[in-house]
Amino acid sequence: MSRILIIGAGGVGRVVAYKCAQNSSAFSDIWMASRTKSKCDQIAQDVEKDLKVKISTAQVDADNVPELVALIKTIKPKLIINVALPYQDLTIMDACLETGVHYLDTANYEPKDEAKFEYKWQWAYQDKFKNAGLTAVLGCGFDPGVTSIYTAYAAKHYFDEIQYLDIVDCNGGDHGKAFATNFNPEINIREITQKGRYWENGDWVETEPFEIKQELNYPNIGIRDSYVLYHEELESLTKNFPSLKRARFWMTFGQEYLTHLRVIQNIGMASIVPIKYKGVDIVPLQFLKETLPDPGSLGDNYEGETSIGCRIRGLKDGKEETYYVYNNCKHQDAFNETGAQGVSYTTGVPAMIGAMMVLTGEWSGAGVFNVEEFNPDPFMDKLNTEGLPWHEQHDVDLEVK
Repeated sequence: MSRILIIGAGGVGRVVAYKCAQNSSAFSDIWMASRTKSKCDQIAQDVEKDLKVKISTAQVDADNVPELVALIKTIKPKLIINVALPYQDLTIMDACLETGVHYLDTANYEPKDEAKFEYKWQWAYQDKFKNAGLTAVLGCGFDPGVTSIYTAYAAKHYFDEIQYLDIVDCNGGDHGKAFATNFNPEINIREITQKGRYWENGDWVETEPFEIKQELNYPNIGIRDSYVLYHEELESLTKNFPSLKRARFWMTFGQEYLTHLRVIQNIGMASIVPIKYKGVDIVPLQFLKETLPDPGSLGDNYEGETSIGCRIRGLKDGKEETYYVYNNCKHQDAFNETGAQGVSYTTGVPAMIGAMMVLTGEWSGAGVFNVEEFNPDPFMDKLNTEGLPWHEQHDVDLEVK
């Protein structure tokens, strides 16, 4: 039995559940757990109605290692797909080690008390997973995830040396809300309001948030203001592809979104420092999260599409080459298939494919791995058949300066 346990029942968890159910030959027994069991029950009910596949559900506090261990020992999965909060990565990894279960996530660990994300905490588990004979796959969403696999695929097939990498992420959709984030608002706002950072000539260059802007043209969407942010895959890619002279991550933001964000920051609602409110400690950003639309509720009227890809320049046989590989995903198509919007879909589908790679043995090894360390070819093949087809262009103007 290829039994899996999905931890987390947000928009991404919904997509993972649907895609695993669509591939029931690989995922013969599907379990889902979260702090709020009713969310799992709703997803399971929808999957059974649409696909006639049963998903079992359970309640678990993913911050509590003994509780996780007890559940895992009861279910006995072969692999855990962690689509809970990044704060919970380490507790779930600890539980996997204690119970002898493989691990996969979509975003790297963040400490709750600091708006900072990096792989050092999870990379420190290398020897533990290696000695246990277990596989831990880190960052198997879209970015991080597919963008790293795109890079590995380009390095394997088209370049002798990758020198310049620009990951470009555009959401050209419209959900009709005044202000809403496409995934957990707390995580999203923490991520985009910290200082930017990119790799150049062997070192990190730090920027102020939204300091570097460029107009970039995205397939089917057009020209959008794009800003340099720091994103976690840059850390692993610069480690695993030492030929990189420069690596950057770009994301699009509309002016209305940025205006709302500035107001949120100016009035202190983006702060993660607790304050007293009527004698109770509250975190302003966590309170704000509760007032904003649930990302899982955006799909019904979401129009437009995302476009995410890698623009790469490097050498092949001593000659400079350029390469652009990307996927466009329509929000409405994602919603019609899974009941979730495109940003959840582009994260959940790769998580399912990565889990399939581990269960089938296409990806194997004892230790902690970022996705670009595995063979990209079978994963790239599955993207085309599982709803995220990719397109490539050679010898093109990459635009990014």
